Amino acid sequence: MSTVVEHLTRAERSAKGKVARAEVPRAEHASWSPAQRTQQPLDLLAEQAQTRVPELVPIRYGRMAASPFAYYRGAALPMAADLSTTPRTGLNVQLCGDAHLSNFGGFASPERDLLFDVNDFDETSPGPFEWDLKRLGASLEIAARGRGFEAKVGRKWVLGSVRAYREAIRKCAQMSNLDVWYSRLDMGGVVEEWGSEVGSKVLENFRRATTKAESKDQLKARKKLTQVVDGVPRFRSDPPLLVPVSELMNAEDAGQIDKMIHEALRAYRRTLPGERRRLLESYQYVDLARKVVGVGSVGTRAWVGLFVGNDSDDTLILQVKEAEASVLERFVTKSPFNNHGQRVVEGQRLMQAASDIFLGWQRVPTGVDGRPHDYYFRQLWDWKASADVDTMSLEALNVYAKMCGWVLAHAHARSGNRVAVAAYLGSSDVFDQAIADFAVSYADQNAVDHRALVDAIAAGSVRAEMGV
Repeated sequence: MSTVVEHLTRAERSAKGKVARAEVPRAEHASWSPAQRTQQPLDLLAEQAQTRVPELVPIRYGRMAASPFAYYRGAALPMAADLSTTPRTGLNVQLCGDAHLSNFGGFASPERDLLFDVNDFDETSPGPFEWDLKRLGASLEIAARGRGFEAKVGRKWVLGSVRAYREAIRKCAQMSNLDVWYSRLDMGGVVEEWGSEVGSKVLENFRRATTKAESKDQLKARKKLTQVVDGVPRFRSDPPLLVPVSELMNAEDAGQIDKMIHEALRAYRRTLPGERRRLLESYQYVDLARKVVGVGSVGTRAWVGLFVGNDSDDTLILQVKEAEASVLERFVTKSPFNNHGQRVVEGQRLMQAASDIFLGWQRVPTGVDGRPHDYYFRQLWDWKASADVDTMSLEALNVYAKMCGWVLAHAHARSGNRVAVAAYLGSSDVFDQAIADFAVSYADQNAVDHRALVDAIAAGSVRAEMGV
Protein backbone atom coordinates (compact mmCIF):
# COMPACT_ATOMS: atom_id res chain seq x y z
CA MET A 1 0.00 0.00 0.00
CA SER A 2 1.45 3.40 -0.98
CA THR A 3 1.93 6.15 1.60
CA VAL A 4 -0.27 9.23 1.29
CA VAL A 5 1.96 12.30 0.94
CA GLU A 6 0.73 15.44 2.72
CA HIS A 7 1.06 18.64 0.68
CA LEU A 8 0.75 21.69 2.92
CA THR A 9 0.75 25.35 1.98
CA ARG A 10 3.65 27.55 3.08
CA ALA A 11 1.40 29.11 5.72
CA GLU A 12 0.41 25.70 7.08
CA ARG A 13 4.04 24.62 7.25
CA SER A 14 5.03 27.79 9.06
CA ALA A 15 2.16 27.30 11.52
CA LYS A 16 3.55 23.87 12.45
CA GLY A 17 6.84 25.49 13.41
CA LYS A 18 5.14 28.11 15.54
CA VAL A 19 3.05 25.48 17.31
CA ALA A 20 6.21 23.50 18.05
CA ARG A 21 7.84 26.65 19.46
CA ALA A 22 4.89 27.17 21.80
CA GLU A 23 5.03 23.55 22.98
CA VAL A 24 8.84 23.39 23.29
CA PRO A 25 10.26 26.91 23.79
CA ARG A 26 13.65 27.34 22.16
CA ALA A 27 15.37 28.16 25.46
CA GLU A 28 14.46 24.70 26.80
CA HIS A 29 17.11 23.13 24.57
CA ALA A 30 19.79 24.53 26.90
CA SER A 31 19.13 22.00 29.61
CA TRP A 32 21.18 18.91 30.35
CA SER A 33 21.64 17.22 33.71
CA PRO A 34 23.10 13.82 34.65
CA ALA A 35 19.87 13.25 36.58
CA GLN A 36 18.10 12.87 33.20
CA ARG A 37 20.23 9.86 32.28
CA THR A 38 18.45 6.52 32.19
CA GLN A 39 21.26 4.31 30.83
CA GLN A 40 24.95 4.24 31.67
CA PRO A 41 27.47 4.78 28.83
CA LEU A 42 29.76 1.87 29.68
CA ASP A 43 26.78 -0.49 29.71
CA LEU A 44 25.69 0.74 26.28
CA LEU A 45 29.21 0.39 24.87
CA ALA A 46 29.42 -3.14 26.25
CA GLU A 47 26.08 -3.90 24.62
CA GLN A 48 27.43 -2.76 21.25
CA ALA A 49 30.51 -4.93 21.71
CA GLN A 50 28.35 -8.05 21.79
CA THR A 51 27.79 -7.95 18.01
CA ARG A 52 31.31 -6.85 17.02
CA VAL A 53 34.45 -8.74 16.11
CA PRO A 54 35.77 -9.71 19.58
CA GLU A 55 39.48 -9.22 18.88
CA LEU A 56 38.87 -5.69 17.58
CA VAL A 57 36.75 -4.38 20.48
CA PRO A 58 39.82 -3.59 22.67
CA ILE A 59 41.14 -1.40 19.84
CA ARG A 60 37.89 0.56 19.91
CA TYR A 61 38.16 1.13 23.65
CA GLY A 62 41.81 2.12 23.30
CA ARG A 63 41.03 4.68 20.63
CA MET A 64 38.13 6.11 22.65
CA ALA A 65 40.31 6.44 25.74
CA ALA A 66 42.87 8.61 23.93
CA SER A 67 41.08 11.91 24.68
CA PRO A 68 37.65 13.32 25.56
CA PHE A 69 37.07 14.12 21.88
CA ALA A 70 38.06 10.60 20.81
CA TYR A 71 35.67 9.22 23.42
CA TYR A 72 32.91 11.46 22.09
CA ARG A 73 33.44 10.17 18.56
CA GLY A 74 32.78 6.62 19.73
CA ALA A 75 29.91 7.45 22.09
CA ALA A 76 27.10 8.02 19.60
CA LEU A 77 24.83 5.49 21.31
CA PRO A 78 25.25 6.91 24.84
CA MET A 79 24.51 10.40 23.53
CA ALA A 80 21.47 9.18 21.59
CA ALA A 81 20.17 7.72 24.85
CA ASP A 82 20.79 11.05 26.57
CA LEU A 83 19.16 13.08 23.79
CA SER A 84 16.06 10.92 24.08
CA THR A 85 15.52 12.42 27.54
CA THR A 86 15.60 16.03 26.30
CA PRO A 87 12.67 18.12 24.94
CA ARG A 88 11.68 17.23 21.36
CA THR A 89 10.31 19.67 18.82
CA GLY A 90 8.60 16.95 16.78
CA LEU A 91 10.01 18.58 13.63
CA ASN A 92 11.60 15.53 12.07
CA VAL A 93 14.19 15.43 9.29
CA GLN A 94 16.62 12.82 8.02
CA LEU A 95 19.32 12.97 10.68
CA CYS A 96 22.99 12.22 10.17
CA GLY A 97 22.76 10.67 13.64
CA ASP A 98 26.45 11.26 14.37
CA ALA A 99 26.99 14.86 13.32
CA HIS A 100 30.24 15.61 15.17
CA LEU A 101 32.64 17.95 13.42
CA SER A 102 34.95 15.17 12.14
CA ASN A 103 32.07 13.61 10.21
CA PHE A 104 32.05 16.50 7.74
CA GLY A 105 34.54 16.84 4.94
CA GLY A 106 35.33 17.03 1.26
CA PHE A 107 34.76 14.46 -1.47
CA ALA A 108 34.42 14.31 -5.24
CA SER A 109 31.05 14.63 -6.91
CA PRO A 110 30.32 12.48 -9.99
CA GLU A 111 31.04 15.63 -12.02
CA ARG A 112 34.54 15.75 -10.43
CA ASP A 113 33.98 18.83 -8.29
CA LEU A 114 35.24 18.87 -4.70
CA LEU A 115 32.26 19.34 -2.41
CA PHE A 116 32.04 19.88 1.34
CA ASP A 117 29.23 18.03 3.10
CA VAL A 118 28.25 15.56 5.79
CA ASN A 119 30.23 12.40 4.99
CA ASP A 120 29.25 9.74 7.54
CA PHE A 121 25.80 8.15 7.59
CA ASP A 122 26.20 4.96 9.60
CA GLU A 123 23.63 6.22 12.13
CA THR A 124 21.28 8.06 9.77
CA SER A 125 17.60 7.94 10.70
CA PRO A 126 14.57 10.25 10.74
CA GLY A 127 14.38 12.21 13.98
CA PRO A 128 14.07 15.69 15.57
CA PHE A 129 16.31 18.18 13.75
CA GLU A 130 17.80 19.55 16.96
CA TRP A 131 19.55 16.26 17.81
CA ASP A 132 22.09 16.71 15.01
CA LEU A 133 22.73 20.29 16.14
CA LYS A 134 23.25 19.26 19.75
CA ARG A 135 25.76 16.59 18.71
CA LEU A 136 27.57 19.03 16.43
CA GLY A 137 27.54 21.82 19.03
CA ALA A 138 28.91 19.63 21.81
CA SER A 139 31.66 18.34 19.50
CA LEU A 140 32.80 21.90 18.81
CA GLU A 141 32.91 22.72 22.52
CA ILE A 142 34.84 19.51 23.30
CA ALA A 143 37.29 20.17 20.45
CA ALA A 144 37.95 23.70 21.70
CA ARG A 145 38.69 22.38 25.18
CA GLY A 146 40.96 19.74 23.70
CA ARG A 147 43.00 22.46 22.03
CA GLY A 148 43.31 24.32 25.34
CA PHE A 149 41.40 27.38 24.16
CA GLU A 150 39.61 29.61 26.66
CA ALA A 151 35.89 29.10 27.22
CA LYS A 152 34.74 31.91 24.94
CA VAL A 153 36.35 30.24 21.91
CA GLY A 154 34.24 27.09 22.12
CA ARG A 155 31.10 29.16 22.62
CA LYS A 156 31.99 31.29 19.60
CA TRP A 157 32.36 28.18 17.44
CA VAL A 158 29.02 26.77 18.58
CA LEU A 159 27.16 30.06 18.15
CA GLY A 160 28.69 30.56 14.70
CA SER A 161 27.76 27.04 13.58
CA VAL A 162 24.17 27.19 14.84
CA ARG A 163 23.67 30.67 13.44
CA ALA A 164 24.93 29.46 10.04
CA TYR A 165 22.42 26.60 10.27
CA ARG A 166 19.57 28.91 11.28
CA GLU A 167 20.25 31.47 8.56
CA ALA A 168 20.72 28.76 5.92
CA ILE A 169 17.50 26.93 6.81
CA ARG A 170 15.59 30.22 6.77
CA LYS A 171 17.01 30.93 3.32
CA CYS A 172 16.12 27.41 2.19
CA ALA A 173 12.57 28.01 3.39
CA GLN A 174 12.24 30.69 0.70
CA MET A 175 13.78 28.58 -2.07
CA SER A 176 12.05 26.25 -4.51
CA ASN A 177 12.25 22.51 -3.91
CA LEU A 178 14.54 22.04 -6.91
CA ASP A 179 16.87 24.85 -5.84
CA VAL A 180 17.22 23.28 -2.40
CA TRP A 181 17.89 19.88 -3.96
CA TYR A 182 20.64 21.21 -6.22
CA SER A 183 22.34 23.41 -3.61
CA ARG A 184 25.90 22.45 -2.72
CA LEU A 185 29.02 23.88 -1.11
CA ASP A 186 32.26 23.89 -3.12
CA MET A 187 35.44 25.94 -2.78
CA GLY A 188 33.88 28.83 -4.68
CA GLY A 189 30.93 28.78 -2.32
CA VAL A 190 33.23 28.90 0.71
CA VAL A 191 34.97 31.99 -0.67
CA GLU A 192 31.67 33.63 -1.58
CA GLU A 193 30.01 32.89 1.77
CA TRP A 194 32.87 33.49 4.22
CA GLY A 195 35.81 34.89 2.25
CA SER A 196 35.34 38.36 3.72
CA GLU A 197 35.69 36.94 7.25
CA VAL A 198 39.11 35.35 6.82
CA GLY A 199 42.53 36.43 5.68
CA SER A 200 44.29 35.42 2.49
CA LYS A 201 46.40 32.87 4.43
CA VAL A 202 43.33 30.90 5.49
CA LEU A 203 41.92 30.93 1.96
CA GLU A 204 45.25 29.74 0.61
CA ASN A 205 45.27 26.91 3.18
CA PHE A 206 41.77 25.92 2.03
CA ARG A 207 42.98 25.85 -1.57
CA ARG A 208 45.96 23.69 -0.58
CA ALA A 209 43.62 21.32 1.23
CA THR A 210 41.57 21.10 -1.98
CA THR A 211 44.64 20.18 -4.00
CA LYS A 212 45.66 17.61 -1.39
CA ALA A 213 42.18 16.08 -1.39
CA GLU A 214 42.25 15.65 -5.16
CA SER A 215 45.37 13.50 -4.76
CA LYS A 216 43.72 11.21 -2.19
CA ASP A 217 42.21 8.96 -4.81
CA GLN A 218 42.21 5.37 -6.08
CA LEU A 219 45.86 5.64 -7.17
CA LYS A 220 46.99 6.70 -3.70
CA ALA A 221 44.85 3.99 -2.07
CA ARG A 222 46.43 1.37 -4.33
CA LYS A 223 49.97 2.52 -3.51
CA LYS A 224 49.30 2.50 0.22
CA LEU A 225 47.25 -0.67 0.60
CA THR A 226 48.36 -3.08 -2.12
CA GLN A 227 51.39 -4.84 -3.55
CA VAL A 228 51.86 -6.86 -6.74
CA VAL A 229 52.11 -10.64 -6.24
CA ASP A 230 52.79 -12.80 -9.30
CA GLY A 231 51.75 -9.92 -11.53
CA VAL A 232 48.43 -9.35 -9.71
CA PRO A 233 47.77 -6.60 -7.13
CA ARG A 234 46.87 -7.92 -3.67
CA PHE A 235 46.23 -6.27 -0.34
CA ARG A 236 49.20 -5.92 1.97
CA SER A 237 49.16 -7.58 5.37
CA ASP A 238 49.34 -5.17 8.29
CA PRO A 239 47.48 -6.82 11.17
CA PRO A 240 45.32 -5.95 12.96
CA LEU A 241 44.55 -2.84 10.87
CA LEU A 242 44.62 -4.49 7.43
CA VAL A 243 44.29 -8.28 7.11
CA PRO A 244 43.74 -10.08 3.76
CA VAL A 245 40.81 -12.47 3.85
CA SER A 246 43.15 -15.36 3.06
CA GLU A 247 44.76 -14.88 6.50
CA LEU A 248 41.40 -14.94 8.27
CA MET A 249 40.28 -18.37 7.06
CA ASN A 250 41.63 -21.86 6.96
CA ALA A 251 42.16 -23.84 3.75
CA GLU A 252 38.96 -25.88 3.99
CA ASP A 253 36.85 -22.71 4.29
CA ALA A 254 38.43 -21.02 1.26
CA GLY A 255 35.94 -22.33 -1.29
CA GLN A 256 32.93 -21.42 0.86
CA ILE A 257 34.23 -17.90 1.52
CA ASP A 258 35.01 -17.33 -2.15
CA LYS A 259 31.48 -18.42 -3.09
CA MET A 260 30.02 -16.15 -0.42
CA ILE A 261 32.02 -13.15 -1.69
CA HIS A 262 30.85 -13.60 -5.29
CA GLU A 263 27.22 -14.05 -4.22
CA ALA A 264 27.49 -10.87 -2.16
CA LEU A 265 28.94 -8.95 -5.10
CA ARG A 266 26.11 -10.10 -7.38
CA ALA A 267 23.54 -8.96 -4.80
CA TYR A 268 25.30 -5.61 -4.44
CA ARG A 269 25.43 -5.03 -8.21
CA ARG A 270 21.65 -5.33 -8.38
CA THR A 271 21.31 -2.24 -6.15
CA LEU A 272 23.17 -0.03 -8.66
CA PRO A 273 21.58 1.81 -11.60
CA GLY A 274 22.11 0.01 -14.91
CA GLU A 275 24.91 2.18 -16.26
CA ARG A 276 26.90 1.97 -13.00
CA ARG A 277 26.35 -1.77 -12.84
CA ARG A 278 27.88 -1.97 -16.31
CA LEU A 279 30.87 0.08 -15.14
CA LEU A 280 31.40 -2.16 -12.11
CA GLU A 281 31.17 -5.28 -14.28
CA SER A 282 34.10 -3.99 -16.34
CA TYR A 283 36.27 -4.65 -13.28
CA GLN A 284 37.29 -8.13 -12.07
CA TYR A 285 37.28 -8.89 -8.35
CA VAL A 286 40.74 -10.04 -7.15
CA ASP A 287 41.04 -9.63 -3.36
CA LEU A 288 39.37 -8.74 -0.06
CA ALA A 289 40.79 -7.56 3.27
CA ARG A 290 39.44 -6.57 6.66
CA LYS A 291 40.29 -2.95 7.46
CA VAL A 292 39.92 -1.23 10.82
CA VAL A 293 38.44 2.24 10.38
CA GLY A 294 37.49 5.19 12.57
CA VAL A 295 36.74 5.12 16.28
CA GLY A 296 33.09 4.32 16.85
CA SER A 297 33.06 1.86 13.93
CA VAL A 298 35.94 -0.26 15.19
CA GLY A 299 34.78 -3.81 15.70
CA THR A 300 32.10 -3.72 13.04
CA ARG A 301 32.91 -5.79 9.98
CA ALA A 302 34.63 -3.36 7.62
CA TRP A 303 36.29 -4.63 4.45
CA VAL A 304 38.02 -3.33 1.36
CA GLY A 305 37.51 -5.03 -2.00
CA LEU A 306 40.09 -4.83 -4.78
CA PHE A 307 39.08 -4.93 -8.45
CA VAL A 308 41.19 -4.76 -11.62
CA GLY A 309 40.11 -3.26 -14.95
CA ASN A 310 42.23 -3.23 -18.12
CA ASP A 311 45.47 -3.96 -16.27
CA SER A 312 47.07 -3.78 -12.81
CA ASP A 313 47.28 0.01 -13.12
CA ASP A 314 43.51 0.23 -13.59
CA THR A 315 42.19 -0.61 -10.13
CA LEU A 316 39.08 0.09 -8.10
CA ILE A 317 38.99 -0.22 -4.28
CA LEU A 318 35.59 -0.35 -2.64
CA GLN A 319 34.90 -0.06 1.06
CA VAL A 320 32.42 -2.68 2.26
CA LYS A 321 31.17 -1.60 5.68
CA GLU A 322 28.80 -3.36 8.03
CA ALA A 323 25.61 -1.48 8.85
CA GLU A 324 23.85 -2.33 12.08
CA ALA A 325 20.71 -0.66 13.40
CA SER A 326 21.15 3.10 13.86
CA VAL A 327 21.93 4.12 17.43
CA LEU A 328 18.86 6.36 17.14
CA GLU A 329 16.45 3.61 16.18
CA ARG A 330 15.41 2.53 19.67
CA PHE A 331 14.56 6.17 20.50
CA VAL A 332 12.78 7.23 17.29
CA THR A 333 10.68 5.58 14.59
CA LYS A 334 11.92 2.17 13.47
CA SER A 335 13.70 2.17 10.12
CA PRO A 336 11.38 1.47 7.16
CA PHE A 337 14.18 -0.51 5.50
CA ASN A 338 14.70 -4.20 6.21
CA ASN A 339 18.36 -3.91 5.26
CA HIS A 340 20.46 -1.46 7.29
CA GLY A 341 22.88 -1.11 4.40
CA GLN A 342 19.98 0.26 2.38
CA ARG A 343 19.07 2.52 5.32
CA VAL A 344 22.54 4.07 5.17
CA VAL A 345 22.51 4.42 1.38
CA GLU A 346 19.03 5.93 1.18
CA GLY A 347 19.82 8.36 4.01
CA GLN A 348 23.07 9.42 2.36
CA ARG A 349 21.44 9.97 -1.01
CA LEU A 350 18.76 12.08 0.65
CA MET A 351 21.10 14.24 2.73
CA GLN A 352 24.16 14.71 0.52
CA ALA A 353 24.37 17.17 -2.34
CA ALA A 354 25.95 14.38 -4.42
CA SER A 355 26.85 10.81 -3.59
CA ASP A 356 29.40 8.22 -4.67
CA ILE A 357 28.55 6.48 -7.95
CA PHE A 358 29.21 3.03 -6.43
CA LEU A 359 26.99 3.54 -3.39
CA GLY A 360 24.94 0.37 -2.86
CA TRP A 361 24.12 -2.33 -0.34
CA GLN A 362 23.66 -6.06 0.23
CA ARG A 363 23.14 -8.68 2.94
CA VAL A 364 25.23 -11.75 3.70
CA PRO A 365 22.48 -14.16 4.84
CA THR A 366 24.84 -16.27 6.93
CA GLY A 367 28.23 -14.96 7.97
CA VAL A 368 31.02 -17.06 9.42
CA ASP A 369 29.42 -16.48 12.83
CA GLY A 370 26.13 -17.94 11.59
CA ARG A 371 24.31 -14.58 11.65
CA PRO A 372 23.18 -12.35 8.77
CA HIS A 373 25.08 -9.09 8.26
CA ASP A 374 24.07 -6.01 6.29
CA TYR A 375 26.65 -3.98 4.38
CA TYR A 376 26.92 -0.88 2.24
CA PHE A 377 29.49 -0.21 -0.49
CA ARG A 378 31.28 2.93 -1.65
CA GLN A 379 34.66 3.93 -3.06
CA LEU A 380 37.34 3.92 -0.37
CA TRP A 381 38.87 7.27 -1.31
CA ASP A 382 37.52 9.68 -3.88
CA TRP A 383 39.21 13.03 -3.26
CA LYS A 384 38.71 12.62 0.46
CA ALA A 385 39.38 15.71 2.57
CA SER A 386 38.99 15.89 6.33
CA ALA A 387 39.81 18.63 8.80
CA ASP A 388 42.65 18.16 11.24
CA VAL A 389 41.05 19.87 14.22
CA ASP A 390 44.26 19.47 16.24
CA THR A 391 46.27 21.70 13.90
CA MET A 392 43.81 24.05 12.15
CA SER A 393 44.20 27.73 12.99
CA LEU A 394 41.63 29.45 15.18
CA GLU A 395 40.51 31.55 12.21
CA ALA A 396 40.07 28.50 9.98
CA LEU A 397 38.11 26.62 12.65
CA ASN A 398 35.74 29.58 13.02
CA VAL A 399 34.86 29.20 9.34
CA TYR A 400 34.86 25.40 9.47
CA ALA A 401 32.22 25.45 12.24
CA LYS A 402 30.00 27.62 10.05
CA MET A 403 30.52 25.39 7.03
CA CYS A 404 29.31 22.42 9.08
CA GLY A 405 26.18 24.30 10.15
CA TRP A 406 25.47 25.43 6.58
CA VAL A 407 25.67 21.99 4.97
CA LEU A 408 23.72 20.38 7.81
CA ALA A 409 20.90 22.88 7.23
CA HIS A 410 20.79 22.03 3.53
CA ALA A 411 20.84 18.30 4.30
CA HIS A 412 17.88 18.72 6.66
CA ALA A 413 16.09 20.97 4.18
CA ARG A 414 16.07 18.22 1.56
CA SER A 415 14.19 15.79 3.79
CA GLY A 416 12.17 17.73 6.35
CA ASN A 417 9.69 20.56 6.65
CA ARG A 418 12.23 23.35 6.21
CA VAL A 419 9.57 26.07 6.47
CA ALA A 420 8.43 24.74 9.84
CA VAL A 421 12.01 24.46 11.13
CA ALA A 422 12.73 28.01 9.96
CA ALA A 423 9.59 29.30 11.67
CA TYR A 424 10.55 27.48 14.85
CA LEU A 425 14.06 28.95 14.91
CA GLY A 426 13.03 32.51 14.03
CA SER A 427 15.37 35.42 13.42
CA SER A 428 16.75 35.86 16.96
CA ASP A 429 19.63 33.96 18.54
CA VAL A 430 17.56 32.36 21.34
CA PHE A 431 18.03 28.85 19.93
CA ASP A 432 21.71 29.49 19.19
CA GLN A 433 22.37 30.48 22.80
CA ALA A 434 20.45 27.46 24.07
CA ILE A 435 22.55 25.02 22.02
CA ALA A 436 25.72 26.77 23.20
CA ASP A 437 24.61 26.32 26.83
CA PHE A 438 23.77 22.66 26.15
CA ALA A 439 27.19 22.16 24.55
CA VAL A 440 28.96 23.39 27.69
CA SER A 441 26.91 21.14 29.98
CA TYR A 442 27.31 18.11 27.74
CA ALA A 443 31.05 18.68 27.29
CA ASP A 444 31.30 18.56 31.10
CA GLN A 445 29.35 15.28 31.05
CA ASN A 446 31.55 13.91 28.27
CA ALA A 447 34.66 14.61 30.34
CA VAL A 448 33.16 12.63 33.23
CA ASP A 449 32.22 9.76 30.91
CA HIS A 450 35.68 9.69 29.34
CA ARG A 451 37.27 9.53 32.78
CA ALA A 452 34.95 6.64 33.71
CA LEU A 453 36.21 4.69 30.69
CA VAL A 454 39.86 5.46 31.49
CA ASP A 455 39.31 4.36 35.09
CA ALA A 456 37.57 1.15 33.98
CA ILE A 457 40.52 0.33 31.74
CA ALA A 458 42.96 1.01 34.58
CA ALA A 459 40.91 -1.19 36.92
CA GLY A 460 40.88 -4.03 34.39
CA SER A 461 37.11 -4.18 33.99
CA VAL A 462 37.45 -2.98 30.37
CA ARG A 463 40.21 -4.39 28.16
CA ALA A 464 41.79 -1.90 25.77
CA GLU A 465 44.66 -1.85 23.30
CA MET A 466 46.23 1.58 23.28
CA GLY A 467 47.92 3.29 20.37
CA VAL A 468 46.62 0.97 17.63
